[in-house]
Amino acid sequence: MATRRDCEEPEYLVRLQSLAQRAWSPERRFHIGDIAWGWHSIPGAESAFRVALWEEDSVALAWAWVELPGHLELLVDPAATNLLPQLLDWFETVAPGPARSCLVMETDRHERAALSERGYTVQDNGPFFRRHTRDLTELPAPPPLQDGFVITPVAEDDAERRATAHRAGWSDFGSRVTADSYRNVMATYPYRAQTDLVVVAPDGGWVASALGWYDDLNEVGLVEPVSCAPAFRGKGLAKAVNIALLHVFRSLGATHAVILPRGDQAYPVPARLYQAIGYQPGPRTLLYACP
Repeated sequence: MATRRDCEEPEYLVRLQSLAQRAWSPERRFHIGDIAWGWHSIPGAESAFRVALWEEDSVALAWAWVELPGHLELLVDPAATNLLPQLLDWFETVAPGPARSCLVMETDRHERAALSERGYTVQDNGPFFRRHTRDLTELPAPPPLQDGFVITPVAEDDAERRATAHRAGWSDFGSRVTADSYRNVMATYPYRAQTDLVVVAPDGGWVASALGWYDDLNEVGLVEPVSCAPAFRGKGLAKAVNIALLHVFRSLGATHAVILPRGDQAYPVPARLYQAIGYQPGPRTLLYACP
């Protein structure tokens, strides 16, 4: 019988990741890299996290990750969907309202049914994300860069420059990533410096980047996140660094790569970029809310 454990310490991440790895398919919401990035990239964010894990014989069967005041991310073993009512009971205790939300994939049939039974409804307005998958059997050669631009992996002591490059690329939306939070990212499984690539401009500035996470059990690489400084967009740098990362994934043994960019028409540019690289669009996210 599964028992619940309330989790507060980062070492529980490996248990969350173990279920994500075991239950992985391109139709699922979480790759092990999503968990590492989501936990550590924003400094202090974990103070608003509440996490519970359902285990049997030390095997993770389900988990719930709440960001207060009331947003839920969840993952359930396909053989343990009977735990969903317990999971939602816990969520509604931790986040008593007045508003609660939960993000799932449209292919999460059991999760969607459980949410609907509780009175949650799909929110039709607003942004959503769409899974894209790229087979790595055949890859294009990385496109040539303009004179003086080069692609390189980061080094162990590059956290401050790497965080600065990320913030520059996300300046349109704002980013709270800091050198310290990026150091935490770099220290978290399954981070590898060789799958963290930056584009260096002729003046030495870091102007574009793509962070990859490799799951060697499932032989799949996740790209999360990608950035390009506004002044350097339109030069093919984001495309080049992404293709270079696909080659690194394949050299490690990956058969596929995945990404989860915005899918709505309010922000179509990223999806167009990935589809131009050869990613195929798949299922999208759905946001359920309960007023």
